[in-house]
Amino acid sequence: MSAMFGDLAPYVLLILVGFLPNEVWRMLGMVLARELDEESEIVAWVRAVATAVLAGVIARVVVLPPGALASVPLAVRVGAMAVGFLGFLALRRSAYAGILIGEAVLLIGAAVFS
Repeated sequence: MSAMFGDLAPYVLLILVGFLPNEVWRMLGMVLARELDEESEIVAWVRAVATAVLAGVIARVVVLPPGALASVPLAVRVGAMAVGFLGFLALRRSAYAGILIGEAVLLIGAAVFS
């Protein structure tokens, strides 16, 4: 495969093995979800499980950070998450604003305390 695509071989492989198989399930989920009532118990359960998984991943990254984030003190990481959440609440529940505020606090805290 590398002879046919040259330097693009890793990217082509990533698309073929990582992206496309995932997209099939995503599209199937969209087709099947059209028929579901957003207020149904199964949709509420799926939303709750997805939220719990996301919260778990975020907690793991904050408590046991990978790579360069490990050099940032725990207090700065937790503080950035808390300030980002407060920004989310203060600015009409804007996820974008919460992420930007939390990231800014993390970068400033990393510069000051690391």
